[in-house]
Amino acid sequence: MKKSLVALAALAVAGVASAQSSVTLFGVVDASVSSYSNKSENVGFPTTPFFVDSVKASRTVLANSGYNSSRLGFRGTEDLGGGLAASFWLEAPISNDDGQTGISTFRRRSTVSLSGGFGEVRLGRDYTPTFWNDTVFDPFGTNGVGTNLISTANDAFGTFNGAAPPVVAGVPSVLGNNYVRASNTIGYFLPPNLGGFYGQVMYGLHEQTKFDPGTVTPTALNNSRTGRYIGGRVGYANGPLDVATSYGNSTIGDNFFVGTTTSVKTWNLGASYDFGVVKLFGEYSQAKNELDVDTPLFSGTIGNDVDLKGYLLGVTVPVGAGLIRASYSHVKYDFNQPFSIIDDPKASKFAIGYVHNLSKRTALYATVARISNKDGANLTVGGPANIVTTTLLPGQTFQPKTSTGYDIGIRHAF
Repeated sequence: MKKSLVALAALAVAGVASAQSSVTLFGVVDASVSSYSNKSENVGFPTTPFFVDSVKASRTVLANSGYNSSRLGFRGTEDLGGGLAASFWLEAPISNDDGQTGISTFRRRSTVSLSGGFGEVRLGRDYTPTFWNDTVFDPFGTNGVGTNLISTANDAFGTFNGAAPPVVAGVPSVLGNNYVRASNTIGYFLPPNLGGFYGQVMYGLHEQTKFDPGTVTPTALNNSRTGRYIGGRVGYANGPLDVATSYGNSTIGDNFFVGTTTSVKTWNLGASYDFGVVKLFGEYSQAKNELDVDTPLFSGTIGNDVDLKGYLLGVTVPVGAGLIRASYSHVKYDFNQPFSIIDDPKASKFAIGYVHNLSKRTALYATVARISNKDGANLTVGGPANIVTTTLLPGQTFQPKTSTGYDIGIRHAF
């Protein structure tokens, strides 16, 4: 009897294996020598003999993901017949520079989907529609020191209030931010045969507990609606032209009993055009960190919205086996203070780099970038945080000024 059960199990496994049309192991190993130098200037007056004009924090490291994000993944597709297919995709980040992070999480992507003539329905953790424009229309693909400021600023702008700590020490949590990716999502993608038109919609469940009556809801913050994401993207790609627009709404905080919900609402428009000898990129982005108040007259809470606007201009130029990349990006915050005499923070960034392809899978690259912060903007190309205050210089306050960095590395894909 046991032998019969084993035989039946073996036949079942064989049947599943034969139905599976493809399973692929893939990945990227990217390593670079990277350096960062972040300078802040003293905004006070030289009233003491210990006054310091400026301070600088710098670091040189062996980093990963300077050109493409280091990763290890598995993906597969089963042909179900009748034009239907089932697919899975599990993709993990790896830190090949120190070996610390292997397949500890599949936080880059973990999805299962069903596709056919109707398009694709995809479930799991995936890129958000609004992030796609930030990375597709960036010559540097939001990797390394060349990452555009729209991406850098929006990533910090959309952090959840009371973001969750790491699940395990040293392993970053998948919770706490819906800017690049969202968890617990249901997504739909249009079929690819629409004459160049493409699009997607996504809904991410917050998975918070709802209580009835509402008065028994625990008084903890961010436990009722935080984590929800809803967004969509539509575009057109035909020949050298690619243009797309997207919108997303991410709930980053709530206070049930006060009746407040904090959301980041993002809209962007990006495009690229390949002339052959040169490819041009551009993007415009708007984001609003908005506090919605159910009953402001009774709660005593008044919304204090913050706007973030930015744009990107970029170019790539093929040169033999290589590619020159360059971009300029700019962002500006608006704290919506009509009577303030202080200018709102803003920052600009210029990045330039070169990629030399040794083969289809292996490339050498170099990138250098510089950020100019003004009026309190606090953005960096990476590395240590900008110094604002220090206990070694009591009473002295500093304002971020510049951030400069470079990546020199190698990327191998398999």
